[in-house]
Amino acid sequence: MHPMKKLFISLLLALPLGGVRAALPQPDLMAQIHFAGVQKISAEKNSTAFTNEFCSAEAVALRAQTADKVSAWLSGWLQTNVGVTVPSGMAKLRPLLDDLQTAEWFLEARVGLNNKPEVAVAIRLGGDRAQLWQANLKLFFPAASFKNADGWLFFESGTGAGKLVDGLVRKISATDSAWLSVDVNWPRLAQWHPKLKELGLPETQFTINAPDDNLRINGKFFFPENLSLNLDPWQVPTNTVHPPFVSFTAVRGFAAWLQAQSWALPYKILPAPNQAFVWALPQIPYQTFAAAPVADAVNGLAQAYANLQAALDRQKAAGKAMMPLTLEKTNNTLSLTGVPFVAPYLKSVREPAGQFLFAGAFPNPPRGKPLPVELSQRLAQNHLVLYHWEITAERLPQALNLSQLGLLMTSHRQLGGETASQKWIQKIAPGLGNTVTEISQSGPAEMTFTRKSSGVFTAMELLVLGNWLEAPNFPGFDLQLPPRPKNLRRPHPAPSPSPLPAK
Repeated sequence: MHPMKKLFISLLLALPLGGVRAALPQPDLMAQIHFAGVQKISAEKNSTAFTNEFCSAEAVALRAQTADKVSAWLSGWLQTNVGVTVPSGMAKLRPLLDDLQTAEWFLEARVGLNNKPEVAVAIRLGGDRAQLWQANLKLFFPAASFKNADGWLFFESGTGAGKLVDGLVRKISATDSAWLSVDVNWPRLAQWHPKLKELGLPETQFTINAPDDNLRINGKFFFPENLSLNLDPWQVPTNTVHPPFVSFTAVRGFAAWLQAQSWALPYKILPAPNQAFVWALPQIPYQTFAAAPVADAVNGLAQAYANLQAALDRQKAAGKAMMPLTLEKTNNTLSLTGVPFVAPYLKSVREPAGQFLFAGAFPNPPRGKPLPVELSQRLAQNHLVLYHWEITAERLPQALNLSQLGLLMTSHRQLGGETASQKWIQKIAPGLGNTVTEISQSGPAEMTFTRKSSGVFTAMELLVLGNWLEAPNFPGFDLQLPPRPKNLRRPHPAPSPSPLPAK
C-alpha cells in the first residue's frame, strides 16, 4: 500500500497500542448496520443536509456507478468464498443494491459455528421486490432461509437457526432515531477480506442523525489493546499560526505509532514529533501550512534534509521522477525547486512555546490577529487527541489543488473533472458550511469522536472518497499510474512557481 495513502486512512484509527489486552464489546461481531433509507430520511423535516449530499442527480449517478462496481466485485467474491457458481451473478445482485439505497434495512453478521460467518438482513420490502430478493439470494446461499412479516423480508444466510433474525425482529421493535447506525469489527472482517489487515482499523461504532439543520455523527473506536498515548500539553506556535482560517487541525499522541510504521522509517526524525498543527488561509489555493514541535529544530531539519535527499535519489535511480526536482538547504530552510505552481519549504522555527519544524508551499503572511479564545478553550480539554474545524465549501478548492498536485508528483491518477465523483463533489460543495470534528481518549482502549456539520464528510475526506470510488480496481484503492515508457523519461524543464489568482 502506498505510504501516504496508509497514513491518510489510518492515522487516527491506528494510534499507538501497548500494555494489557482489552476486551472488545462483542468479540463474535462482524457488523451491525441500520439504515433508515433514502425515502424515509428525505421525508423528514431536517433532511436538507442529507438531500444536498446524497439525492441530487449527480449523487444518484455516482450511486448507480458505485452499485455497478460493487455488484460485479461482490458477485465474484461470494462465488469464490461460498463455493457456488451463479451465471450472470452481477445482474442478480445489482437490483438488490438499489433497494439497499432507498429502503430501510438492518444487517447483522457474526462468526457462527466452525468459525464461519453468518449474515442476516431485514429489509422493508413487499410484493415483487421481496420475491426478487428471495430468488436471487438463494442462488448465492443455497442454505438460506427467508420469511415475510409485517412488510419486512427476513433473510439468513445459512445455519444460524434463526437466531440472527430473532435479533433483527427485536431491533425493528426498538426505537432508533438515527438515520444510520453502524458497528463494524474490522479485525473480524479482515479474516475474510485480508486487505483490511493492512489498515489495522479498530472496531468502530457510530450514528448519524440531524436534530436540526446540521448533521451529528457520534461514535467510538474500540482498540484490541490498551492505548499508550502520550498526551503532552499542547505546544501551539502562536506566532506562526494565525487567522483568518479556512481550516485548522491539531493532533497529538501519535509519536509511538509513527515510529512503528515501516513505511515511515526512511523519513523519520528522532525523537519523533508527537503533535502536529495544520491550517489553511483563504483566497490563495496553496496557502496550507503545517508545524510540528521538536526537541531540536536545527537537528530535525538536518535529518529531514538527509532523508528527503535520499528519497529523491531513489526516485531518480528508479526512473520515477516526473520532473527534475532539487533539494536545497540554507541555514534554517529546506527548499524544493522544480515543483509546478508552488515552492515547498521546511523551516526550523523558534517560538515562545518551543522549537518547531514549519512547512508550507507559499510564504506565510505576517501575524494579524491572535488565535481565537474559543480555539484555546477547545484545546484545553484534557483527553483531546484531535480537533479539526473547517469551512468545507471554501476548503474544497484548496484541498483539490493540493491533492491533484500530490497525485501528479507521485505518479498517481488524478481525479478527472468528468468523473461521476468530481461532478458530485462540485454539485454539493456550495451547500457545505462549518465542520467541527473532535476525537478524545475516553477509556484505556477506547476513543470517542463527534462531528457537527452540514455534510457527512470533510473536504479532504470527500476527495479521498472520490478518488477511491473512481479507482480502476475498486473496491481496491490502486491509483498508481503504469510506468512511463523509457523514451518519455527524459526530464523536461519545470514551470516556474507562480501563485494562482484568487477566486
